[in-house]
Amino acid sequence: MRRDLDGDPPESRVRADLIVSVALNPALDVTYTVPDLVPDTSHRVTGVVSRAGGKGLNVARVLRQLGAETMVLGLTGGAAGDQIEAELAAAGIPAWFTRLDAETRRTVTVLGRDTATVLNEPGPQVTADQWESFRDGFAQRVRAARVVVLSGSRPPGVPETAYADLVTIARAGGAETIVDTEGPALRHALRAAPTLGKPNAHEAADLLGRPVRTREDAVEVAHQLVRLGADAGVVSRGADGFVAVTGGAAYSARAPERVAGNPTGAGDALAAVLAYGLLTRAPWPDVLARGAAVSAAAVACPWAGGYDDGVASRLLPGTTVQELTEYRTDREQEPCRTSPPR
Repeated sequence: MRRDLDGDPPESRVRADLIVSVALNPALDVTYTVPDLVPDTSHRVTGVVSRAGGKGLNVARVLRQLGAETMVLGLTGGAAGDQIEAELAAAGIPAWFTRLDAETRRTVTVLGRDTATVLNEPGPQVTADQWESFRDGFAQRVRAARVVVLSGSRPPGVPETAYADLVTIARAGGAETIVDTEGPALRHALRAAPTLGKPNAHEAADLLGRPVRTREDAVEVAHQLVRLGADAGVVSRGADGFVAVTGGAAYSARAPERVAGNPTGAGDALAAVLAYGLLTRAPWPDVLARGAAVSAAAVACPWAGGYDDGVASRLLPGTTVQELTEYRTDREQEPCRTSPPR
């Protein structure tokens, strides 16, 4: 299936099982491996990997690994943007980008012994005309999608309401939506009633007004995501798994062991599994279990945007999904939802 960077998607590519991943601020990810990361010293780099990245692209790659039909819609510019587009084409992932005058950002991850330090550039400047062009192209192409994942930061010039606008457009086209961002962009997006809000614990601290340190804190934030407009809320807690609130019930999901490696793309892997669950309508506990196993297995990959199939298969049988009955809401006394929220 060829990649199309301008014009309408060919009719042969319009599929009822398409998942769109939005990449407003993709990056050229550079990963350095060092024996050990020590502040205020020089380091001998033992490995370098440069590849297209950012949350939206990571989600798309994991979706492809899961077997889903996916397409990336986003913003790119400069030589780094050219490399990103070329890598997606080589990977067979369809994409459409609005081109910018400024250079696509880079991120640098330094992997030491059991550590990962990430440096994120802010992203290129986006003009009002460029944002309008992207939004129009998104509205045209999202009609082919059943699920849309909106994740990551906004580059300068993209309004705080960007994800809210895209959620509204996607919902009008009949697609379900997942929002994985933070701050004002998340708050605006929740008011547009996405299917699922999915910040991590660090991103969710703004909603709680304090750090998210415990499972109880995470459940409180997940309920807050629902109160603010989402059908369901998921809050990821790194190696401690994640919590999910939907249909009046709360769940905790966790892999049976901690996996050593690079945790940078674990949350993106979880978002991909949740999107695939919305697409396939698999039983909700099964989706949560698979999300816990795959996101843990993503840590075993040296770079974001994939997961170790063998590790995921090993972890899945021992992964626990516990319904937290003490957190059931009063507003819904009907039986627990057994499939992802519509």
